[in-house]
Amino acid sequence: MTSPKAVLIGPPGSGKTTIGRMLADRLGAAFRDTDADVEAVAGKPVSDVFVEDGEDHFRELEAEAVRRALAEHEGVLSLGGGAVLREATQELLAGHAVVYLQVGLSDAVQRVGLAQARPLLVLNPRSQLKRLMEERRPVYERLASLIVVTDGRTPEEITDEIVKGLPA
Repeated sequence: MTSPKAVLIGPPGSGKTTIGRMLADRLGAAFRDTDADVEAVAGKPVSDVFVEDGEDHFRELEAEAVRRALAEHEGVLSLGGGAVLREATQELLAGHAVVYLQVGLSDAVQRVGLAQARPLLVLNPRSQLKRLMEERRPVYERLASLIVVTDGRTPEEITDEIVKGLPA
């Protein structure tokens, strides 16, 4: 059975893409991001899918992208921040090396920049991000086989900790 070496989860701004690419490089593996998979299928950016087709449609595409990636990708996989909210996705993640990149609000706000196209952060971005992080934290923690705090740390330090914490 094919299985990713690591599956990165966490809120926007936790470093899933940056750390994912660095981790994949360190492990000599390919990097895959389910948001990019959704964009390829939809033929447009995630933010446009949200605005034009709605969050429900986006979540359907995302769930399928995660299912497919878990079944066929052997490298490092990064999931969109809300991908873990579906029960079916949570069940699929069981038995995988799931790494929760934990980030505090102030670091997440700095990293996200809040000017980027983040569909769920449109109105009061800081309070929306805080709410998302608080709602999702228990799910991230429950699914994780490894939790890595990213606040005030370099991508190299974070990647080192993940490499040490991954199953051999």
